[in-house]
Amino acid sequence: MVADHIIIGSGINALTAAAMLSGKGHKVLVLERADHVGGCMLSTEATLPGFTHDVMAATFVLFLTGPAHAALGQDLARHGLEFCHTPHPTGVIRPDGSSVVLTTDRAGNIAAFDRLAAGDGDAYKADVTSIEANAPLLFGLLGGELWSRQIATLIAREAWKRGPRTLLAYLGEALMPARRWLGSIYQAPELQALFAPWTLHCGLSPDDAYSGQMGKIVAFALEAAGAPIAKGGAGKAAQAFRSLIEERGGTVRTGADVTRILVENGRAVGVRLSNGEELRVSRSVIASVAPGKLYGPLLGNDAPPAAREAVKTFTHGRGNFQLHYALNAAPRWTTEGFDKVALIHLTDGIDAVSKSHNEALRGMLPETPTICVGQPAALDPSRAPDGKAILWIQIPDAPRAIKGDAAGEIATDGTWNEATREAFADRIEAILKRHISNFDEIVLKRRAYSPADLEAINVNLVGGDPYGGAATIDQFFAWRPLPGSVNHATGVKDLHHIGASTHPGPGLSGGSGFLVANRIAK
Repeated sequence: MVADHIIIGSGINALTAAAMLSGKGHKVLVLERADHVGGCMLSTEATLPGFTHDVMAATFVLFLTGPAHAALGQDLARHGLEFCHTPHPTGVIRPDGSSVVLTTDRAGNIAAFDRLAAGDGDAYKADVTSIEANAPLLFGLLGGELWSRQIATLIAREAWKRGPRTLLAYLGEALMPARRWLGSIYQAPELQALFAPWTLHCGLSPDDAYSGQMGKIVAFALEAAGAPIAKGGAGKAAQAFRSLIEERGGTVRTGADVTRILVENGRAVGVRLSNGEELRVSRSVIASVAPGKLYGPLLGNDAPPAAREAVKTFTHGRGNFQLHYALNAAPRWTTEGFDKVALIHLTDGIDAVSKSHNEALRGMLPETPTICVGQPAALDPSRAPDGKAILWIQIPDAPRAIKGDAAGEIATDGTWNEATREAFADRIEAILKRHISNFDEIVLKRRAYSPADLEAINVNLVGGDPYGGAATIDQFFAWRPLPGSVNHATGVKDLHHIGASTHPGPGLSGGSGFLVANRIAK
């Protein structure tokens, strides 16, 4: 059988594209080099039997609030995808124990924030209502095909409604860094600390352009949809996608390593696998890979010269460090009110986040890393045996390549070897112990994954970068992944590029897969 479409990779964007295309009657073949599907949606018993850990991605708020879920959600639910929720999606605990929790209750948030500092609740209300008021423009730009008649019409309509100068002023304000947004709007240091770390999860820092706007969008999304996780692990989402694709007549192959995209007369006609097997397509090849892979070994001399040149300056972002614990009991937080919070940041605030980010960006192990602690078993008890628990810990500001230790305490040789990985895990653990009173009593086993370990699992995480490349303004929107990019075109006919490296960027949204499938299914 000759497939209509071959999809390289099986992350959420690839699976979204495959599910949508097969749902339209197209013959789809998904090729995954690993022995499992899902890309960053990977669940394993990383520590002990019976403890299910999401080794990489965990939270599906972008998927639940996006168009891919609207199109596929009911069918995926038939195939076993179920989400677990909490009314307490996120919170922050500072070193001195001061804290705040964001809930899914806006009135409650406003009142709680006003108690921290008079006027901060009203400032928060203004921020999230501004996202609501500008939703058509914001989410059109963040989720639509940028080079399209629809976006041109959207911008023209907004310019007519607001006036060109007012629209330009709004877009200029949207470029405000989070440091200026938080420092000028919120008086309470707890609120500044609550939102500052979320810039890191957007592939930015508090000092980057438009990080303030992304912070507001994250606050709005978390309040609206919480921080949902897949029941049974993120890998269950991947299994549901696969089951749906196969039900619709598609084929998913694991252990199929694509080493070359076949191009004839300027058109993608198929792929070659590492075992020499060649597979042909009648309509298109869709590659969910990093730009360096696509315009390097996969296309070779068939890569357009402009793309080959531009990819030389494509920049990957910080690495990611994961730490997982199997626990004999639920953690007792020294700060009350955090036992059911989905994602907890441990940081002092804007300066602390900026410092750890800067150190990682310069290749240093952060002296005090920004720590994100997930409590999956608090939302989904099936993740651990009865009475026990797990912790999912992400350090979103780890160096991809190590040049040294900012604290001058950990010996490094320039690589993420086992000794360096475990020493850095010890540093994180020492901070956890200050906030969890029964930590030493309940830990059964830990498992750390360095940026190098994560890349070994998923080659798209270059240097452990989970964002598909730095998400700064020069590599975002119309300039993602390359300055000359036009939507998801590659310069090779019938070859489309999707994944975190492409618009609309990183996160478990399925956005790029949705956009490409929508366009080529017509």
